[in-house]
Amino acid sequence: MSAPAPHIITLGCRLNLAESESLRALSKTGPGAGERVIVNSCAVTQSAVAETRAAIRKARRAHPAAELIVTGCAAQIDPAGFAAMPEVDRVIGNGEKLSPAAWAAPDRVQVADIFSVRETAPHLAGSFAGHVRAFVEVQNGCDHRCTFCVIPYGRGNSRSAPAGAVVERVAGLVEAGHREVVLTGVDLTSYGPDLPGTPSLGALVERILRHVPRLERLRLSSLDSIEIDDRLFDLITGEARVMPHLHLSLQAGDDLILKRMKRRHARADALRVIERVKARRDVAIGADLIAGFPTETEAMFENTLNLIAEGEIVHAHIFPYSPRPGTPAARMPQVPARTVKSRAARLRAAAASRRAAWLSGQHGTAPAVLIERPGDRGHAPNHAEVRLATPAPVGAIVPVRITGDDGVRLLGEAE
Repeated sequence: MSAPAPHIITLGCRLNLAESESLRALSKTGPGAGERVIVNSCAVTQSAVAETRAAIRKARRAHPAAELIVTGCAAQIDPAGFAAMPEVDRVIGNGEKLSPAAWAAPDRVQVADIFSVRETAPHLAGSFAGHVRAFVEVQNGCDHRCTFCVIPYGRGNSRSAPAGAVVERVAGLVEAGHREVVLTGVDLTSYGPDLPGTPSLGALVERILRHVPRLERLRLSSLDSIEIDDRLFDLITGEARVMPHLHLSLQAGDDLILKRMKRRHARADALRVIERVKARRDVAIGADLIAGFPTETEAMFENTLNLIAEGEIVHAHIFPYSPRPGTPAARMPQVPARTVKSRAARLRAAAASRRAAWLSGQHGTAPAVLIERPGDRGHAPNHAEVRLATPAPVGAIVPVRITGDDGVRLLGEAE
């Protein structure tokens, strides 16, 4: 018997958001036909795990009679810990969560070795309920072992979705009415080496644009700057349908800290990529940055702080470092928690100041804004959030005259 549509709580990255739409359809199968709540968890930081646990407790209070299932990275890494929570009925791992058989099985814990997974596919529903933008998983897992990161243990090794399947999925989403598609992955720029012919991410983007001419806007999620080759660079800077928004996984702006993180780029490498891109196109730069990594001195921190201005970073994601058990960084000399918190606050303040100046510079422009719920807000191609004075049709792409900003988003009127 088919179960009713589940209530899904998604934490963490865009990849989780993409997979949650698949879960909406897959999880309708299985034992019983009662209410079901799914928590799609995140493990990127200790606070993300704590947030997952809090979401589980809150969901149980709100849905006392529902079957509550936990999946995602936190569940994959610590299945026993989540199975021990009295609020939880079942735990399903990342390797199993997109398998119809897992949702049909009655087993309380279904979590296998994630490193045994060898394939991935763009497992997505035909459309994204309530979203005008759709997310397509083209890559999963990661072959790198940054010293602070547990995500490979939640996602496994890098694997890529076949290009033909990706193109088919994008075409279906466009047919369903989505006007913007976002390509997602754990390590997106590592796309392709495991596939026949070893296609690159740039080759995949070219294929999508060629075979889905009705796709109006294609956006890329987080990229590793050191892996942006000339083919991808030319698409980011020269293809109008690829949005002028580049989010980079930088993590730090000090060379010694980058080395201790086991990152593969130096500070100068990141700045060189940004400079090259901005010399060709007005692209908004985003970045992930970690505050208070082990051994970080004040001078090292200042190098990361200064990177916000030097890299013209206007979409910053700031993470206070938190030790993840089992990672090399957790065994390094730790920065005091109070200092980590203070440095994260200083990074956020610098990022907010940089963003405010950037927003001010957008006054008087007229970007094409993709209108989202509830109809008076959306995003410009450069990913600036825009709020309209009067609502416009949800899903429309309309030119908007920017009249001001509130320090966080742009304000404007539809033309």
